[in-house]
Amino acid sequence: MVSNEKKSVLIVDDDITIRKLISFHLKNNDFISYEAEGPEKGFEILNEHDINLVLCDVTMDGMDGFTFCRKVRENQDYRFLPFVFVTAKGTIEDRNMALEAGGDDIITKPFDVNELLIKVKSLLRRTDIYKIYGVKNSLTQSFSSAKTEILLVDDDPILTKLFQRNFIEVGFDCRVAMNVDEAFSKLKEKLPDVIISDIMMPVKDGITFRRELMESEEYRKIPFIFLTSKSSEADILDGYELGIADYVVKSSGPKIIVAKVSSLIKSLTKERSKIVTELNAAVNSMRVKVVPDTSPEFNGFDVRQWHKPYQGIPGGDFIDYYKLDENNLAIVMGDVMGKKWGAWYFAFAYAGYVRSSLRGVLQNTEVYSPCEILQKVNKSVYEDATVAEVFSTISIVIVNNKNNIIRYAGAGDLPLIYKNSATGEVKNIKSDGTLLGFSLDGNYSDKSVQLNKNDFVLLLTDGIIESRNSQREMFGSQRLAGVLGQMENTEDIVGYLQNEIKEFTQGNFEDDISIISVRAK
Repeated sequence: MVSNEKKSVLIVDDDITIRKLISFHLKNNDFISYEAEGPEKGFEILNEHDINLVLCDVTMDGMDGFTFCRKVRENQDYRFLPFVFVTAKGTIEDRNMALEAGGDDIITKPFDVNELLIKVKSLLRRTDIYKIYGVKNSLTQSFSSAKTEILLVDDDPILTKLFQRNFIEVGFDCRVAMNVDEAFSKLKEKLPDVIISDIMMPVKDGITFRRELMESEEYRKIPFIFLTSKSSEADILDGYELGIADYVVKSSGPKIIVAKVSSLIKSLTKERSKIVTELNAAVNSMRVKVVPDTSPEFNGFDVRQWHKPYQGIPGGDFIDYYKLDENNLAIVMGDVMGKKWGAWYFAFAYAGYVRSSLRGVLQNTEVYSPCEILQKVNKSVYEDATVAEVFSTISIVIVNNKNNIIRYAGAGDLPLIYKNSATGEVKNIKSDGTLLGFSLDGNYSDKSVQLNKNDFVLLLTDGIIESRNSQREMFGSQRLAGVLGQMENTEDIVGYLQNEIKEFTQGNFEDDISIISVRAK
């Protein structure tokens, strides 16, 4: 179930009239509202209160809204905090800048209060879904094949350097904290695979450290090893009562300690491999797919796809093709908001809804309208209690090879990307429809694009945009537009992008990757 507790919203704007207006309507709709005249006060409120969403102006004295958002995102606790920009600027460039800064959405002043409330409710409900099914960071930590990272906490600098060197020599990454407060700071920066902590430390000892970790749902799951000079039976039993994974006496020597940690890591790796194997075996045994192996042949157009599930695990992206008649091909791409088992099950359910809705629309209309199809799917999801608590983004495109027109409608999705081969212009075509299943009427509308020879459109999910390199820079929509703008006419658009993205990320992805190109021959 999604939480029914009152949600709190932070409003950051140097215009007191705007702050009071938004606050008034939020309170009338059962929200708790906090006001800040600028980023400095905004940081104070974030630290003092449990904030569920931020509404922020862009142009303010001193630090602007984009910079404020970037700094907020630097804190591990706020990586998934919904962040909406409220600004007088609403160009495509501004929207791209908002996305690059880490924002989730943008509302243009003067704004419609009802639109603002819908966006707030949508993002808050989506966040609740992430809490239920797990955010992508959890999946990354569970199945990452990256080098194992250790956080070593000990106030003895000589022993710490000795242990750190031994861990690095056998292939581990090892960060060091000299006290408990420093350890918590490093935990906020990045979660390790294992924590090793001394017991006898000044100010806060290892027992206190472990108890404080146990209070956090996120931290308590990290395997914990006590490293100490105490070796009495009572001390060891006290440690195991705190849910530790192991207990190593310092006098054992670095090699014994390294061997203990290595054994623990191997055990965790085997468990991860077992989960992945069982998951893939279940997929194969059920013989169901949410993404077809290949894209279809369609006269007059070249349709290609690239889909890569995260770490080989079935995820939330789904793709479907439906040949309506000899002149019309329907293409569907969606992304279910959830991960691992939950996302895969719901992705399969949504794909089924899409297929049945397509047939229903075809039986009742002679006009092939993505908007009508999408509304049909939306109504089915909204009224079905079994899937009503999970949302999805979805794009529906109908390609007509008689007049070379593509019609498109979307629900909370990324924009359709269009490139004119003659001029080299790259343009975003955005649908304003709400997330699938959020409301009975999704406010969907059809967009049309005329394609001439070698013109193409791209459909993609956010795994492409949110891919990062080793410096944690996001690939981003601006970089994607730049790559497409510089690309010469080529038949294999997807293959070209695939190489660019793999080169940028070194093949390390943090989410499902899905992209479809439709090129006029």
